Amino acid sequence: MSDLITLTLTSMAHGGAALGRETGSGRVIFVPYALPGEEVEVEIIAAKERPARGGYAQARLQRVLRPSPDRVAPPCPHFGVCSGCHFQHIAYSRQLALKEEVVRDQLARIGGLVAPPVQPVIPNPEPYDYRIDLTLSLRPDGGVGLWSASQRQAIPVETCLITRPELRQLLQDVDIALPNLRKATLRVGDDESLLAALEIEDVEPPEIDVDFPLSVALVLPDGTAANLIGDNYLVQTVRGRDFRVSAGVFFYPSPPATAQLVQTVLSLADLRGQETVLELYSGAGTLTAFLAAAAAEVIAVEANEDAVADMAVNLDDVENVTAYAGAAEEILPLLSLQPDVAVVDPPEGGMPAAVLQPLIQLAPARLIYVSGDVATLARDARYLIRGGYRLAQVQPIDMEPQTFRILTVSLWQR
Repeated sequence: MSDLITLTLTSMAHGGAALGRETGSGRVIFVPYALPGEEVEVEIIAAKERPARGGYAQARLQRVLRPSPDRVAPPCPHFGVCSGCHFQHIAYSRQLALKEEVVRDQLARIGGLVAPPVQPVIPNPEPYDYRIDLTLSLRPDGGVGLWSASQRQAIPVETCLITRPELRQLLQDVDIALPNLRKATLRVGDDESLLAALEIEDVEPPEIDVDFPLSVALVLPDGTAANLIGDNYLVQTVRGRDFRVSAGVFFYPSPPATAQLVQTVLSLADLRGQETVLELYSGAGTLTAFLAAAAAEVIAVEANEDAVADMAVNLDDVENVTAYAGAAEEILPLLSLQPDVAVVDPPEGGMPAAVLQPLIQLAPARLIYVSGDVATLARDARYLIRGGYRLAQVQPIDMEPQTFRILTVSLWQR
């Protein structure tokens, strides 16, 4: 398997690897850290044979024989070893174009859609320095670091250029020595407050001392958090509105792109002030607040108890929101309503049939699907089409530059 192969790459696959076909066998070969159009020399590191279709293989890039004009020097010293970034070697404008191509390909190939109506990707105004969170894992030597897929362990790092400068400094200052640590997520609030959210194997909280302003919270398996030091939440600001976000509650990593998300959802919802909106996976109420300002009523469903508590604080001045605490698949069958618009923002795993089926039965005229994984969106697209919906528009937003991940907001109409 150590033989080198010369390959011309033709497209970008979902997951961040460029791909090409081996001459003769037709085998598809995936090559990380390369670009379509490049001629490269690669080493096969894993292969799966499919006699009728030529099979496929994973390869390690050895040399770029003919580079793309869009290849740039990655600025981070850990790029290619740390697994947090995939596209630092690609000029930003080309990153956006490749992500649009991936969205089209996934919707066509997995979703079965012909010429899906995908708009150009909305660029992030901050291609670097944008992340308000940073997840660390336990290293073999007992310290913490960032995950390396190639080394299959966490590695020590000096910097992380896609995170906010405050987190990069915290990365230098914090030393978490917990042998039972599963992961630690460092977060920064809009007022530069710092929070470390710890997930550990044991149920007993650890003893922690810090010598600078830092809140520490223990995140339990159900996503709720317990205070260890300071507060167990931070405040994030979106479009001039503050949102309390607890340690175990999801919040998008780029505030400017989150504002773009809100604007996109409102545009596609096209609310006129008379509608009933059903929102699933509402989190801390970020979208909920802006939907409520444009609709007659919002019914919000969220499973994380801390998120529901955050929503109550964040929407204290809002009177037309009813929140249900519980899993969407449990709450939906109990609801008796006829929503005009549904907005769903599920985890990357997408929506199970136990959610899609009762949602389709409620028959909202417009369904807006926010997805952090275009592959699961494409999978769920088949279900929506069978349920009588058509895809009217897909708007990708570059929530996480330098990575292969792409956020999409799609509008489905009956």
